[in-house]
Amino acid sequence: MLKLFRFMKPYRIPVIFVLVLVFLQTLSDLYLPTLMADIIDKGVVTGDTPYIWRIGGVMLLIATLGGVCAIGASYMSAKAAGGFGRDLRRRVFAHVEQFSLNEFDKIGTASLITRTTNDITQVQMVLTMLMRVMVMAPLMCFGGIIMALSKDVMLSWVLITVVPLLALLIFAIVSRSVPHFKAMQTKIDKLNLVLRENLTGIRVIRSFNRTAHEQKRFDGANADLTETSIKVNRLMASLMPVMMLVLNFASIALIYFGGRRIESGQMEVGDLIAFIQYAWQIMFALIFASMMFVMVPRASASAARINEVLDMNPDIKDTADGSKKAVAAGTVAFDNVSFYYPGAEMPALSNISFTAKPGEVTAIIGGTGSGKSTLLNLIPRFYDVNEGSVHIGGVDVRELTQEQLRAQIGLVPQKALLFTGTITNNIRFGKEDATEEEVWHAARVAQAADFVAGMPDGYDSVLAQGGTNVSGGQKQRLSIARALVRKARIYLFDDSFSALDFKTDAMLREALRAETTESTVLIVAQRVSTVMNADRIIVLDEGRIAAIGTHRELLRSCDVYREIVLSQLSEEEIA
Repeated sequence: MLKLFRFMKPYRIPVIFVLVLVFLQTLSDLYLPTLMADIIDKGVVTGDTPYIWRIGGVMLLIATLGGVCAIGASYMSAKAAGGFGRDLRRRVFAHVEQFSLNEFDKIGTASLITRTTNDITQVQMVLTMLMRVMVMAPLMCFGGIIMALSKDVMLSWVLITVVPLLALLIFAIVSRSVPHFKAMQTKIDKLNLVLRENLTGIRVIRSFNRTAHEQKRFDGANADLTETSIKVNRLMASLMPVMMLVLNFASIALIYFGGRRIESGQMEVGDLIAFIQYAWQIMFALIFASMMFVMVPRASASAARINEVLDMNPDIKDTADGSKKAVAAGTVAFDNVSFYYPGAEMPALSNISFTAKPGEVTAIIGGTGSGKSTLLNLIPRFYDVNEGSVHIGGVDVRELTQEQLRAQIGLVPQKALLFTGTITNNIRFGKEDATEEEVWHAARVAQAADFVAGMPDGYDSVLAQGGTNVSGGQKQRLSIARALVRKARIYLFDDSFSALDFKTDAMLREALRAETTESTVLIVAQRVSTVMNADRIIVLDEGRIAAIGTHRELLRSCDVYREIVLSQLSEEEIA
């Protein structure tokens, strides 16, 4: 957890103020019992009313100053801890934004969400307490012991016996709790994962009548977390009663032995009351410390998980001179490329070589799992190749910055994803400063203008989260419009026409060809009708290129392509 405190640098002054205010507050708390003892012994016993008023006024002033310090410390600690939490969330989010898909696969989306929210909240809470308690607890404990010794040395043997006993009890309980706190965060990840899958996949779950099954999955994860939480809370719940029991027995012992010393004339009544006050302050200092021991193990587990994210270096990094590279054209060339997914024994792609030129449409087709989407993902560097190289305009993509590379690409992913907001905002996601005319033009080319015009608010119509209030085909067309508004050098369509009817598909491809005369277009598709008019068709089979050619050339020379065509078209359509 100490590693995270490097992010506290901007809040050094508020933290110093908190420590000073807590120090002053603790000093006032330690001095008040002594003044109270003086009032009892020198004022009440002797009947000196002016003395009582004078010392009572001093006590009131000190108590007021202590209260002001306590309020100021609470405000400043909350402000510093809140700012720390905000900055840490920003840093984690910014760092995660740099991850390649490989890092996302390693940690998991559900775990990243938990680490960015719940784990940082745990650290923020313990920091708020730490700024108050790390000064107050030791100062009140040792200061209380010193002040108690100043009142009566012999009576202090009660404290010397009790304090180590309490410390051992706290250590025994907390040491048993630490493993459970670590397990809790992992189980929160699991619960978050199950809940996220259930909410995002609710249509599939209901369509297959798997609601009861998913309920069992959630109940299992929930029960597992609950069981661990109960174990921890049982241990922690036993801490306070045990400490109060010891504290009350210590008070009885103090009253008994103190009474005997008063009876023998070795101690004043006021000193005994002050001694009991100091004993309670010492015990409460230990209680404060125990509260920290309750929170610190869980926060330490959370801090370790946050550090794991911050210490994880992205596999894909920009080169130092990447921004100096100039890309002359949008030509995409694969040079003997091979790629393995992390941990895979077999390559997803092997010895891939081809060139896609501007003004041409290059289509990629093949069976399920042949590596079509994987090939497309290597162009914007979602993954880096293991062997060979990918070039854009004659420059290796690894020599360009990721921002420079992706600024030239208009990507339409396989799963159409829209964001909450208006249709205009979603299309402008591809080009932030796009004019209304550019937005409308992109929608017309993507064959989205007609259905958008039929919506109540047109381009100002609000899309729900994930675009759930439009159909699959409409989402695909809006995703295509978002890519087209960029006016990119390279367009990548990853099975982006699958939800369209044949008529809309044909109209869209015709409009695209006119729109992309100076751009390189790569289309991944399952339909033969989508790719048959392409300038070049690449046939993939088990991660290798089976053949490259036009539709008619491949019908004559490639058995794999012929099988795909025959599975979709009749002999008359082929002829």
